[in-house]
Amino acid sequence: MDPQTLAHAVEYTEHLFTRYLSGFQDDTRTTMTTDLPNHPIWMLGHCALSMNRLAERFDGQGLPETDYVPGGDDLRFDPDLVSKGSVPLEDPARYPGLARGLEVFRAAITRLAGAVRGTSAEMLDTPTVHHGTTLTNGELVLRICFHNGCHAGQLTDLRRAIEFPRVIPD
Repeated sequence: MDPQTLAHAVEYTEHLFTRYLSGFQDDTRTTMTTDLPNHPIWMLGHCALSMNRLAERFDGQGLPETDYVPGGDDLRFDPDLVSKGSVPLEDPARYPGLARGLEVFRAAITRLAGAVRGTSAEMLDTPTVHHGTTLTNGELVLRICFHNGCHAGQLTDLRRAIEFPRVIPD
């Protein structure tokens, strides 16, 4: 697989995702509905966590302490609160503000794209196991792009449910 193309795909997911945050503010960042259980700030932290975990495979670095800390605080996510299988909390005090969440998300995009761009085609072709499925590291990069897109779709559904205006005009 071509590292440059995969890195570009990761970078492209930033706008794909963030455009659906239009209209959300700090006071609505934990908005959910009964049938749409993920809120915007959880999705930002969750997608960023997933990208950082994947970047670790390429750069060998752990989670950035500037963005994640057990228990969380005003500037950092608690990784346990945004990990796979976690339940988003309605309490905004448990998450950073929306602007900070965007910074963390964008930093994860930059980190992952840079790590992918700096790796070899051989590393991308190396098989790995992810949630019980064997794929190559490159396929895992494609999967994380799809993951970001799935959560962008959840934001779209949430926008409709709370009657936010359309982001993409007819």
